[in-house]
Amino acid sequence: MKNRESQKKHRSLAGILLAALLWVVAIAAVSLVILIAIWKSAISPADKKENAISMQIDIPEGMTVKETAALLEEKKLIRSSRALYLAARFNLFNRDKAFELKSGSYTVSSSMKLEEIYMLLQSGNQIYISVVIPEGLTASKIGLILESKEVCPAADFKEACRNPELIARYSIPGESLEGYLFPDTYFFTPKMKAEDAVTKLVENFFTKIKSVEGLEDKNPEELYKILTLASIVEREYRIKDEAPLIASVFTNRLKHNIGLYSCATVEYVITEILNRPHPERITYKDLKIDSPYNTYIWAGLTPGPISNPGLVALDAACNPAKTNYYYFVLTDPERGAHTFSSNFDQHKAAETINYSSKD
Repeated sequence: MKNRESQKKHRSLAGILLAALLWVVAIAAVSLVILIAIWKSAISPADKKENAISMQIDIPEGMTVKETAALLEEKKLIRSSRALYLAARFNLFNRDKAFELKSGSYTVSSSMKLEEIYMLLQSGNQIYISVVIPEGLTASKIGLILESKEVCPAADFKEACRNPELIARYSIPGESLEGYLFPDTYFFTPKMKAEDAVTKLVENFFTKIKSVEGLEDKNPEELYKILTLASIVEREYRIKDEAPLIASVFTNRLKHNIGLYSCATVEYVITEILNRPHPERITYKDLKIDSPYNTYIWAGLTPGPISNPGLVALDAACNPAKTNYYYFVLTDPERGAHTFSSNFDQHKAAETINYSSKD
């Protein structure tokens, strides 16, 4: 009798436990379904394609995943910042590779799935701005180009070019990186740090000069002098084959302590030091401006580069033609061709005939 009652109690207890277990399983199943639904909603696009918005998102160095996720949610580009954070924290979209947030600028659309944004942020496929930097520009003019392309403010770029730490990093004797900003086609990211943009140009300079015979082996002081000469040659030549001849004129003058008489240096004084508009022509009054950069009143090289030269001018300054020329005058303004002379009488004759000079 007792055994029968005991068995009955056990069956009753087992029934209660089974029922409780079924309830737990049911609740867990319902909870799982709810969680899956919530997760699917969280990782789905914030908007349908027809209502989607796209915008540039800037991820600076040092920005955390949590901060990035919060920014994307704030801009209504994702549904849940927590979902993106968890996905990155536990590598939910790529179990074989740890999530690595890469700084830069990205175009993100609210029609993108969370997984697409997750992959984008670690792809490094950033927005790039193509910028052409022509030969012969000054740092301030390069800064204006970068500002117009929304790379960085011109004032910040100009200031970065005078950053003592950057100047010391490259063992540059002067007080500016003028001359070391190599003209080329670059790919920048929007709103990048001016120091990073400057570094990109300077690093390219030291890479490119390896192709110029005799230039790479120069010490910093020698390189600075050649670069200063090249910056003047750059502003004077228009025909490639004449660059070594123009360099020879300046080299011959330097050997005999004769003023270079370069109008390009006077233009530099007017536009970069006096901050006046570029003159239509150089006047006799301009030639008398008292500045160490005015090669009409001071012999020798200018204190530093007056432009950022390309490889043609750099090669010409490093390897000038061997001539006995001391003068040159523009003879064909349309082509930019010059006549070169060994003495002043020849020079004056050519100048008189052609009505246009470039000493």
